[in-house]
Amino acid sequence: MRFIRLKNISDNYFQKAWALYEDAFPLEERRLLDEQSYIFQNDRYHFDILIDKDQFLGFILWWDFKTYRYIDHFATPVKQRNKGIGKFILNNFIERNDKSIILEVELPTSRINERRIKFYQRLGFQLNQHHYEIPPLKENQSPLQLLIMSYPSLITNKDVEHFVEKYHPVIFKNK
Repeated sequence: MRFIRLKNISDNYFQKAWALYEDAFPLEERRLLDEQSYIFQNDRYHFDILIDKDQFLGFILWWDFKTYRYIDHFATPVKQRNKGIGKFILNNFIERNDKSIILEVELPTSRINERRIKFYQRLGFQLNQHHYEIPPLKENQSPLQLLIMSYPSLITNKDVEHFVEKYHPVIFKNK
């Protein structure tokens, strides 16, 4: 298995990865294709896919900031789930990092959301209980309420406020 970093929407495997992205995330949590093309231009953004024998196994989309590595999106195809692929991708990401890692999860209002939170907790992520929201990704949309998970330890409310103030303008600047 090997990781490949995609650099633009014309790269090999991008269409497979994009189809998974559109399938795995609700509309209010994902970018449009032209926004994705724009974000590829930012050197802090990484679109890494996992390939095994030319088979696409998933992706991890992340940002490298001064104090954090922020996982923007992470998914594996339905037929690859429950085979340890997601665990492999995240463990590899954790092992390659020397910074705190943060990611967002949906509120635990459904079984699938609860299962997702438990998955991250089994890998060592901590569920923070601070108020957190992302700005609307589409016009006429409200901010989206989420929770922050962090690795290897909990972060403070002040850390969350700093992340929102300093990094949200970078992550969501094309909105």
